[in-house]
Amino acid sequence: MDEEYDVIVLGTGLKECILSGLLSVDGLKVLHMDRNDYYGGESTSLNLNQLWKRFRGDDKPPESLGSSRDYNVDMIPKFMMANGALVRVLIHTDVTKYLNFKAVDGSFVYNKGKVHKVPANDVEALKSPLMGLFEKRRARKFFLYVQDFEENDPKTHEGMDLTKVTAKELISKYGLDDNTVDFIGHALALHRDDTYLEEPALAFVKRMKLYAESLARFQGGSPYIYPLYGLGELPQAFARLSAVYGGTYMLSKPECKVEFDGSGKVIGVTSEGETAKCKKVVCDPSYLPDKVTKVGKVARAICIMSHPIPNTNDSHSVQVILPQKQLGRKSDMYLFCCSYSHNVAPKGKYIAFVLTEAETDNPQVELKPGTDLLGPVDDIFFDTYDRYEPTNQSEADHCFISGSYDATTHFETTVQDVIAMYGNITGKVLDLTVDLSAASAAEE
Repeated sequence: MDEEYDVIVLGTGLKECILSGLLSVDGLKVLHMDRNDYYGGESTSLNLNQLWKRFRGDDKPPESLGSSRDYNVDMIPKFMMANGALVRVLIHTDVTKYLNFKAVDGSFVYNKGKVHKVPANDVEALKSPLMGLFEKRRARKFFLYVQDFEENDPKTHEGMDLTKVTAKELISKYGLDDNTVDFIGHALALHRDDTYLEEPALAFVKRMKLYAESLARFQGGSPYIYPLYGLGELPQAFARLSAVYGGTYMLSKPECKVEFDGSGKVIGVTSEGETAKCKKVVCDPSYLPDKVTKVGKVARAICIMSHPIPNTNDSHSVQVILPQKQLGRKSDMYLFCCSYSHNVAPKGKYIAFVLTEAETDNPQVELKPGTDLLGPVDDIFFDTYDRYEPTNQSEADHCFISGSYDATTHFETTVQDVIAMYGNITGKVLDLTVDLSAASAAEE
């Protein structure tokens, strides 16, 4: 360990593993350490015995739930947009060869107390019970505008500069009502609250286009894909990639103390009496607690069930978004469900999550709008975890700290953090212009 590295990465969470893979591919000498004896950090996947140990101590799971090793329960459950940034990173790094994906069955939204399929194009919009007849005509015009919009072709802009026009002003041009705006903004554009309405409309339109392009990729019922055997496969796949390019991995390394010189710049990491020297450190918030601040917390419910979520067309894997306004909250609530069809549970079993940015100290009461939609559950666990963001100046101390995972059940925010960190670490822009047809080979 007494060597010098370009970068030492601490923690094997998904963000850290993607970064160590990308940096290794770039030719940097990377040492990757974790105090745990398993991959994944906060974003690990647990079998049934591990899940029980974490939440119930010495209790044992009931035999009726099946074999422990048939379960892969993600602690940070998220689907990937089929055309999104994470898939582009996977193809860019060729990590797809270590993984198998399967399309997610359904994408739904909660509106006026009911769960509805998200209409993803003008044809579905015309059939959707979410809107009345006249509203459907207006929505169709808006969908067609978004579909035809090309940033570099002013003829498709209808005289509007979307870097100046706000999302609210664009929407008002089409006269859409609040309910329609709710599902478009939250279930298609995947905004987490309504602040986007006052911001330039360009990002909003691009996010809607990403949803439509992702949906078109596999002609499935949703724009999302998800790896077989759960997300625990992802950090390990990036770890393999890093190793192929000469990265060194060490699990079960206690303490991992980051060392600084007199000017406060990182010079290495000490574990078990040995110090590895480095120019830069990349880590999750738990490794440098004095350089982060708490910015919120996520409330979550983890449920094991013997049936799909009701009113989702019997979908074996599904996301349901409950927009904040529908619940009288400041932020959205998310339902995530996957099952034995993605090899994360024994046959006939489903794993569902309800997550939201916590606004109280009582997750059981706060998550009730989501858990009420699940039907009967075999077992349920409630907890909260704190979210941290870095407060340091990375150009001064050369420490690059990831933010904690938010409540969203898709990867778009996670990958934006990784891409920004990569730019800060290397001074380069990550080129994600890849041929996405190659990804289809990785999909089952």
